[in-house]
Amino acid sequence: MNPKSTAEPARASKQRRGRRAYLSGLAAEDSVARDYARRDITEERRRYRARQGEIDLVMRDGATLVFVEVKKAASFDRAAESLSEQQIMRICGAAQEYLANAPDGLMTDMRFDVALVDAQGAVRILENAFGQY
Repeated sequence: MNPKSTAEPARASKQRRGRRAYLSGLAAEDSVARDYARRDITEERRRYRARQGEIDLVMRDGATLVFVEVKKAASFDRAAESLSEQQIMRICGAAQEYLANAPDGLMTDMRFDVALVDAQGAVRILENAFGQY
């Protein structure tokens, strides 16, 4: 049996799973953005990429910037468990980079929310979720 012939289907399967995860993540971000919009919190930026990491959503709640990490999993608990301390530190670093261009810089009123999305697409937002860090 040709080793290449078994590697190609495995690679294609991995690519399909990756594509599905990517699209599922986009759909979760859309759901979360709509949830914020229903509460008159506007989207300022999506998938902000910085040297230190990425922020899924940057929202504006009046004068407050809200940095949102979206986590999707089978359940809210599983989604919450998937957020690591290392990831939190990268998000905070990316937020610092984002704030470098804000008029008030690091003095900008801000918070970090975590938006959990379960397998049914329900959304639960944990406001100021990084308060203990």
